Amino acid sequence: MTALAPEARTRYDTMVTVGVEEEFFLIDPHTRLVVPAGPAVAERAAGRVGDLVAKEFALCQVEARTPPCRTGAELYGHLERVRAALVGAARAEGVRVCASGTPVLQEPGPVQVADHPRYRAANLQYRSMMDDFAVSALHVHVHLPDRELAVWTVNRMRPWLPLLIAVSANSPFHRGIDTGYAGYRTVLRSRFPCLGPPPYARTLQEHERLATAISDSEAMLDPATAYWDLRPHPRLPTLEIRVMDVLPDVRDTVAVALLLRALVTTLTGRASEHGPGPAWEAEVLRAACWRAARDGWSTACFDPATGRFRPVVDIAADTVALLRPALEASGDTREVQALFLRLAERGDAATRQRAWATPNGGLRTVVDQLILATERGHGTEN
Repeated sequence: MTALAPEARTRYDTMVTVGVEEEFFLIDPHTRLVVPAGPAVAERAAGRVGDLVAKEFALCQVEARTPPCRTGAELYGHLERVRAALVGAARAEGVRVCASGTPVLQEPGPVQVADHPRYRAANLQYRSMMDDFAVSALHVHVHLPDRELAVWTVNRMRPWLPLLIAVSANSPFHRGIDTGYAGYRTVLRSRFPCLGPPPYARTLQEHERLATAISDSEAMLDPATAYWDLRPHPRLPTLEIRVMDVLPDVRDTVAVALLLRALVTTLTGRASEHGPGPAWEAEVLRAACWRAARDGWSTACFDPATGRFRPVVDIAADTVALLRPALEASGDTREVQALFLRLAERGDAATRQRAWATPNGGLRTVVDQLILATERGHGTEN
């Protein structure tokens, strides 16, 4: 293994960058249904921000990206700029931008997808599983150029996946139905054998062997592009965290990204010193992720330290305490603490969606409020 020496780890901790990808739905403002305007909106927005916007798998979606950022303020500025470009482009095309993990309202029938070889291959491989698979995520990239060390860090981050699902839950409605879940996007993803918590691997070679074996079974398109919740990116020098729902409030997005940077740097230090870490059972982690998707921020969550279920607020407090040295070194403590204060005061985004739907709102009001929150960049009040 090409592990980082202590002096190299110090340099890594002080120079680490973080980047974000956000996926959004495009909405007809009259019907509140998702509409296949993604290519047109992405092309128009690219005139302002270039390749920081892109088309998505589903034609009703578009993706926003940031470059690698060193500070929360820099990240916030890029997110605001790219969102503004998307909002302006969407309005010019007669549609709106909506940050929700699943489509609140959608016409019956299969999702319309872009004409791309990979997308055609996915439809051929997964068949009817793709018919309703349009979900919008928040992806965070943390700079980590050593792929062997990244695999060890992934091992140590696996038990934090339930907390990340609970913090970001923003998909209680799907195609006009209240699913009873806070993060139904996680449930939709869990149907696929190639998605969810990554397998435990003691080496990069073992990680790649597992990806190849799953690909050989045709449960994954190819071993180079595993879409697990955590992964060393196949092309970029980053560790990518993919488990979160997209969030309407830019402050929450920035805080989650800064939390993850601190978690990655903290656990990378432990991995470099102590190796690949404990091997939590995949079945236990999948069950804990399901529980977090069902309940969100409201009740108990899987404790990464003990494997027991405890109040999610207590686990959040323990996590901030664990990460305090990294957060203070990067100047991010206040932003992360503010995220958990907002969650304590107003609940997760799924709770706010349900509040907008009752008693007089209905799902059209939910969509309207999500659009407003997305365009403003911060959460609206109930």
